[in-house]
Amino acid sequence: MRREIPLFITATTGVIFIIAYFIPHRPVNQIQQLFLAWLYIIAAFAIILGVLNLLLVNGDKIYKQSKGWGYSVIIILSFLVMAGIGTFNLGGRATSPLEEGTSFMWLFYNVYYPLSSTVFALLAFFVASASFRAFRARNKEAALLLVAAFFVMLGRVPIGNYLTSWIPLKWLQLSTIANWIMAYPNMAAQRAIMIGIALGIISTSLRLILGIEKSYLGGE
Repeated sequence: MRREIPLFITATTGVIFIIAYFIPHRPVNQIQQLFLAWLYIIAAFAIILGVLNLLLVNGDKIYKQSKGWGYSVIIILSFLVMAGIGTFNLGGRATSPLEEGTSFMWLFYNVYYPLSSTVFALLAFFVASASFRAFRARNKEAALLLVAAFFVMLGRVPIGNYLTSWIPLKWLQLSTIANWIMAYPNMAAQRAIMIGIALGIISTSLRLILGIEKSYLGGE
């Protein structure tokens, strides 16, 4: 029963959501709303489990003074400060901590947002390193990628427009070439990838609904 009941719930929920998408009328839509309410309840408990896991894992690292335990102290203190201010609306008179001018939003814009931007900016160095390795013209495909990247990168910066702005034919300017590459070859590849992802989602969903895929139950 430990496997049959989850399989039955998964199959029933999946079928109801599929039917509700094509027939959004009573009583199917009412059952869908009931399942969505249960989904929110489960998500709430999942957040609680995530918080407990965060505190236990980092608390254990602090207790054992494992490598990098100082970062765990910062994580727990940051969580307690943000959670306390957001829950009790400390330092503000607004009805919601998400309103502008509250202490919660002040910390978000002045602490979290700059730190997030800094970490994201560091990715530029990894992107540059990966690009250097990927753009080596070892074969025809790599050479084509290198040429396309050359036109796109130069066409998307002011210096690219400056270098080719004197050309009377606009379709020969780097900005026009870059826009054409992004609008046609790149978009075609993106749509092919999205179609493949959609087919993969459909097949995986059918496997879950039919009980073929049982990995989420802990099986192989």
